[in-house]
Amino acid sequence: MELFHEEPGIGDRIARLRLRRKLTQEGLAERAGLSVDVVRKLEQGVRQTARLSTLNALAKALDVEPSALVGKPATFEVRGEGDQPSVLALRQAVSPVSELLGEEPDPEDPPGIAALQDALRSTERIRREGRMAEIGALLPQLIKDAKAVAHAATGSEAAAAQSVLAEAYQVAATTLAALGKEDAAFTALERAMAAAAKGDDPHLETVGFSSLAWVLTKQGRLADAERVALKAAERIEPGFRSPPVELALWGILLLRAATAAVRRERRDTVHELLAMATAAAARITVDRLDYATPFGPTNAGVAKVNFLVEMEESAAALRAARTVPELHTLPPTWRARFHVDRALAYADLDKDDAAVAALLTAERTAPEWMRYHSTSLRLVADLRGRERRRASPLTELADRLDLHA
Repeated sequence: MELFHEEPGIGDRIARLRLRRKLTQEGLAERAGLSVDVVRKLEQGVRQTARLSTLNALAKALDVEPSALVGKPATFEVRGEGDQPSVLALRQAVSPVSELLGEEPDPEDPPGIAALQDALRSTERIRREGRMAEIGALLPQLIKDAKAVAHAATGSEAAAAQSVLAEAYQVAATTLAALGKEDAAFTALERAMAAAAKGDDPHLETVGFSSLAWVLTKQGRLADAERVALKAAERIEPGFRSPPVELALWGILLLRAATAAVRRERRDTVHELLAMATAAAARITVDRLDYATPFGPTNAGVAKVNFLVEMEESAAALRAARTVPELHTLPPTWRARFHVDRALAYADLDKDDAAVAALLTAERTAPEWMRYHSTSLRLVADLRGRERRRASPLTELADRLDLHA
């Protein structure tokens, strides 16, 4: 008979870590700056969830990552039928039924705006690093927290909370789109734009259009994606004295438009947009990281490689790849995608050993991200179909990616 073991809940994890640190409930509450009643209710299972600021405080007091408290979900696995718990949690956060039913809000006091903004920065970093399971565990609570603060606060604090909420929805949108849930991603972006309109950051609408262009590209709505990105770029076209952040956002929009254009086989448009983006990147001189997205000479170079691969100019793509400056400055997921593009180019030229080496580099750079990147999975499957050896680094990679023969 097969035995099933229930995954320990958040309260069990807190209690286990607290006892390991030889702390009482009172001691943990004091160290975390929380009410002992919160700790007690969590450990007793009276409360099954906690605000992200509460989790961050408890994690800091226990000297662990927040994900150690909530647990890593079964993963974002989306190859089977239906949504797994991680994806479902994001869907529920983006489109909650509780609002329609008029249910009572969370009784726990909303976090302060500073704690909310810190939680956003932490969540964005986790997404850039490709730690997908942690996003599924932490992002839904961040969205709930931001909504609670925006509802309870007034004036400038409410506007700041709306800005956090807009960015949190955008992270949810890009995550859902990457996992093939473009319908939910579109809904998240609609909510992001509504929150941005109430926020205190004038750049968030532009960021929203950039994310929308990417989601539309994922949906296959290429003409719409190109139009959205170009219209947004026209609105913010920088002048001689524009600050670097505006130049970076403009450049990102140009690259979004070029991504759609390359898939529409509009090569002249791609080269034109890439030239403008590269010029903007040169003016910035070093890559910036604005709203969780890098832009500068390095990212422009990485984008050029991607476009050449998409246009099946593989030899040119590999030559361009060797000239990309300061690759280490990009976030892990951007670097991993660059190495996958190199692998695609090598495979197109029948240099399979070099392709495998590039894929292994991508896996070392962002191992969890690789498990959900459809292009990587397809390429590994194709290369394995061409390989005759039963045991090899490629076979081992396919096993780690759960690609079964």
